[in-house]
Amino acid sequence: MPWWVWVAFNAAVLAILAIDLGIFHRHAREVSLREAVGWTITWVTLALCFNVGIYFALGTQKALEFLTGYLIEQALSVDNIFVFVLIFSYFSVPQRYQHRILFWGILGALVLRGTMIGAGTFLIHRFEWILYVFGAFLVFTGVRMAFANEAGIEVEANPVVRLVRRLLPVTKRYYGQHFVVSAPIGQRRRWIATPLLVVLIMVETTDVIFAVDSIPAIFSITTDPFIVYTSNVCAILGLRSLYFLLAGIVDKFRFLQLGLSVVLVFVGAKMLVAPWWHVPIGASLGVVAGVLAIAIGASLLFPEEVEEHSPVVHDPLDPPPGKSADVLDRVQTLERDEPPG
Repeated sequence: MPWWVWVAFNAAVLAILAIDLGIFHRHAREVSLREAVGWTITWVTLALCFNVGIYFALGTQKALEFLTGYLIEQALSVDNIFVFVLIFSYFSVPQRYQHRILFWGILGALVLRGTMIGAGTFLIHRFEWILYVFGAFLVFTGVRMAFANEAGIEVEANPVVRLVRRLLPVTKRYYGQHFVVSAPIGQRRRWIATPLLVVLIMVETTDVIFAVDSIPAIFSITTDPFIVYTSNVCAILGLRSLYFLLAGIVDKFRFLQLGLSVVLVFVGAKMLVAPWWHVPIGASLGVVAGVLAIAIGASLLFPEEVEEHSPVVHDPLDPPPGKSADVLDRVQTLERDEPPG
């Protein structure tokens, strides 16, 4: 694609995000179910309109590749949503701040995924055999996902969170929609991280982990960097509204994880057998859509009682012993006497 098409697409994405945060969500507030439905329909409609544009500009093949990649990414996003629910529950994030966290998390995800897609495209064009590595990895990931149990959130195991907590003390309460605040400690003021920053870091690092699965999955459909990038971005843009739409019922899709594992195994196997057997893009789209429809339908027809998570007795913001604990003690004293400015 010409360079100006890339520039125009990214400029349009940034303009949409600026309007979203600057006008519709300028102030922190809860997102209602009705609003989530409206925004979900809006994002899906915009993605499909863009797909129509690809059809007229690049033809049927590229349009089907975009649609298949978009569908795969949207399906894998449900796993992100489930983990986001666990993170927000673990840190007791007020609902009015969740949209802002997801906004900045998705903005960071666009940069990180764009970098990963660029690196993947370079590797594929330089070392074509890397496609077989991607295929084997997807098959392995799909099989592992089929037998994986629900995992908890291990804050202390996240190296980025540990680094931030070494550099900045973390308060135990939220200060509006601020990620960091300043407070007087001793003879000078210091920057102090709020729990929102820790949650944002958890969201960002979790998305990188999921991108390791989803980006190779789209490369199994097409190696065109423009199609891979745009389908990924269009799916990510709708992730926030999809979260508020499905957060309360995502645990009802008991067979969706199994369906996603089948999809990953299918696209991984498709990459491995490509030199000997070419699977048409239309067939790939039919398999992916059919598997996901069966998984969702079976989940609705055969629901399962979901056990409640045991209450969290460990304070996720308790610092490790050492100097940071002493600093946090002084911060907590300041919280009682004078809130940070």
